[in-house]
Amino acid sequence: MAALASTGRVADEWRMESIGGRPSTRLTWIAAALGCGACALAARMGADARWLAAMGASMLRAGAIPHAVPYAAAPSAGWHDAPALGQLVFHWLETLAGDRGLIVAQVAAVGVALAALALDLGNARVRDGSGAAVLLATFLALPAAFLVVRAELFSLALFPVLLLLVRSDDRRRSHRIWLVVPLLVLWANLHGGVLVGLFVLAVYLLLRRLRRAPAESTAVLALSGIAVLATPQLLGSVDYYTGVLRGPVVSEGYGLWGPLTIDQPLDLLLVAIAIPLVILALRSRPATWELLVLALLIAGSVEARRDGLWLLLFTAAPAARGLSRTGMRTPPLSGRVALVCACVPLLMLTAGLSTAHTSGGAGAQLVRRAMLAAHGGPILADPLDAEKLALAGGRVWIANPIEAFAPSEQRLYLAWLRGEPSGAAILQRRIHVVLVLRGSEPQRRLAADPAFRVLAEDDQTVLYRRTD
Repeated sequence: MAALASTGRVADEWRMESIGGRPSTRLTWIAAALGCGACALAARMGADARWLAAMGASMLRAGAIPHAVPYAAAPSAGWHDAPALGQLVFHWLETLAGDRGLIVAQVAAVGVALAALALDLGNARVRDGSGAAVLLATFLALPAAFLVVRAELFSLALFPVLLLLVRSDDRRRSHRIWLVVPLLVLWANLHGGVLVGLFVLAVYLLLRRLRRAPAESTAVLALSGIAVLATPQLLGSVDYYTGVLRGPVVSEGYGLWGPLTIDQPLDLLLVAIAIPLVILALRSRPATWELLVLALLIAGSVEARRDGLWLLLFTAAPAARGLSRTGMRTPPLSGRVALVCACVPLLMLTAGLSTAHTSGGAGAQLVRRAMLAAHGGPILADPLDAEKLALAGGRVWIANPIEAFAPSEQRLYLAWLRGEPSGAAILQRRIHVVLVLRGSEPQRRLAADPAFRVLAEDDQTVLYRRTD
């Protein structure tokens, strides 16, 4: 009985209430933990992940940051590799534990993101049930962002941290705003999504903080602009950012850079959840700077579905405030029930990280077969399989980072991936071996091309070789 009483006291102390009477955040933190557990169970590797490990390995072998993509035959000389640190991190994780290491990194990124959001919600003094509901809605709206391992995982983790710093300063101005400068330096060396963070920070500093502390705000903004250039490429970082934003992938709206459409289930899910959250955010009467950021992120999300991530992460805190204003209340959660609920995500996390995750694309045996068939020549492959080949030491024609190549080669590759007739010209680029996903547009065209025949296949991919 004494032990039970002690357990009850410990549980009752787990309210995380401040002296000022901050509402309990049990449900909010349980929701964050559930998100991490779900990620551990369902995360999978995506395109735009393994190439970082391949680039990191090339960097270590050369002892320098390359100015071209070493595993690709298409011309890429003059590329400015700004986020080289992120590639070294991916290489270290992949060397340490293979795909599982990258899955763990994704879970950690999701954990940091949801924890930063939970802290922000606690600082905003929202009702516990409202905070938990918004966190779960944000997670459910973005399965491709939270459950698929991509280079974007660095930005997924660091964007909410920047929001936490900015909104904490907005509530009570302090010198902690200077922490955004080293944060942006780190972020710029990991992923190009740092530009989104700089944008949000600049709007806040110019529209909100400048009139209260003009000298300090100007200095923070100036150093933040310098911070995004504090990569090994220095001013060459500008070429890196413009190469991404002005490249054919963005201009033609390929993949996650494409606009929201009603024929994509994940787009419909995002819209169905984002609209109520935005309405709730407006109900909270956000500041002018938040309204401007919100409007621009909405416009960006319509044009490029990948921006939906930044929109919902930014909207979470004001949406929870708006939901709290509705008067919706949740039944009190006893300490013992809270402890039991907290065990569920822990079990999910343990089960997920101890289970082998399926990997899309070609299996290891087919990857080796493709490399042997190519005899050191370039292999044409879809993005996912091209990254697998690069990581295995193979040579491909073109792959991620796609922005490193000439715009003409990018457009040709995108046309081939979409199955457009003009894309067939890429097969004349000294291509004798092609590895494609079964049922994809390139695979259907190759199946009807007498110049190629099936050499081998597995459950997900088909390997073709030129017959002439």
